[in-house]
Amino acid sequence: MADGIKDKVAIIGMGCTQFGELWDKSPEDLMIDAFKEVIQDAGIEKKDIQAAWQGGPEFNPGSVGDSALPLSQTLKLPFIPVTKVENMCASGTEAFRGACYAVASGSCDIAMALGMEKLKDTGYGGLPEFSHWSTIGTKHRIIGANQTAPGMYAMLATRYFARYGISPEEGKRMLATVSAKSHRNGALNPKAHLRREVTVEQIVNAPIVAWPLGLFDCCGVSDGAAAAIVCRADMAKKFRPDPIYVKALQIAGSSGEEEMYTEYDYTHVESTARAAERAYKEAGIKNPRDEISMAEVHDCFSITEAVTMEDLQFSPRGKMKDDIMAGRFNLDGAQPIQPDGGLKCFGHPIAASGIRMLYEMYKQLQGKADKRQLKNPKYGLTHNLGGIPYRAVVSVTIVGH
Repeated sequence: MADGIKDKVAIIGMGCTQFGELWDKSPEDLMIDAFKEVIQDAGIEKKDIQAAWQGGPEFNPGSVGDSALPLSQTLKLPFIPVTKVENMCASGTEAFRGACYAVASGSCDIAMALGMEKLKDTGYGGLPEFSHWSTIGTKHRIIGANQTAPGMYAMLATRYFARYGISPEEGKRMLATVSAKSHRNGALNPKAHLRREVTVEQIVNAPIVAWPLGLFDCCGVSDGAAAAIVCRADMAKKFRPDPIYVKALQIAGSSGEEEMYTEYDYTHVESTARAAERAYKEAGIKNPRDEISMAEVHDCFSITEAVTMEDLQFSPRGKMKDDIMAGRFNLDGAQPIQPDGGLKCFGHPIAASGIRMLYEMYKQLQGKADKRQLKNPKYGLTHNLGGIPYRAVVSVTIVGH
């Protein structure tokens, strides 16, 4: 029986650019900036990297094309294997998975993963419909014509409110509490796109995008890049005294059954629940609510973060509102979520987000997160979600000492 990846791979270096509207930066500039930091942090030279994976970009502006050659050419990597991967919003984690599996398999000792997206140059934003993602015929489209991501996640919110007896007013305030927490955390993060605190009242009264989701319930569009260097666990301390070890790395993609059968309740994301179950088994986690110290989750919308608390078993089904309102997930709470501000405030350059999440867990576990540093975290979890509630690809990664 497969024993998984636990403690076979260590992260010895990470880099992350500022996220935001980086009009003065090209895609190549972003890759170089993340690469410079990750190399310096790992204390290695370029020639030490034996293989590399590029996550995305999901949207291709300018000179960054469909192969991974821009990665090797921009960074002048010395004729090593390079691979480009795309898996919607999980593309960064998919690149990290490729690098980790290569090291764990013994095919190389040191590998790199880099995710980058230059979304501002594409004009992407607002309420785009995603029927152009229908690449395998109409029966397999991700989102149909005239459907939007805010609309699909708004339905998740209204259905959750109805199932668990939450009034519209209570629901709006619960979601506003989620976003206000992320804004507080993001204000402490010098690399975050949005660094201004916002009150619950401001969030509740903001313009509606797709009810009940208002302006501050939706993450923005950003440019940015992030990178990680991994190596065999048994050699990690040759490079640094405080490497961080990969405990689990799971990805689950929907089979489409949630959309096709009536059993799906539209109050959770099945791919998240399945990926989390496998990740906990791989890491040896018995009680995620007590054992996972902190998490970065895919808060594309405030309701996404909220229901993810139940899908990850941090809150019992139907009870996440109690934990949110009690402050459990605040920076000073029992289980901090989005200590760096999350997608909501750090930003969401699609293919970079998964590695950016790991960047925060890495810094927190090393005690290097400055004003937002948590006290003695043991395990950190990252969660990427691409798609919509009933058809999603989800990654769950667990790292620790």
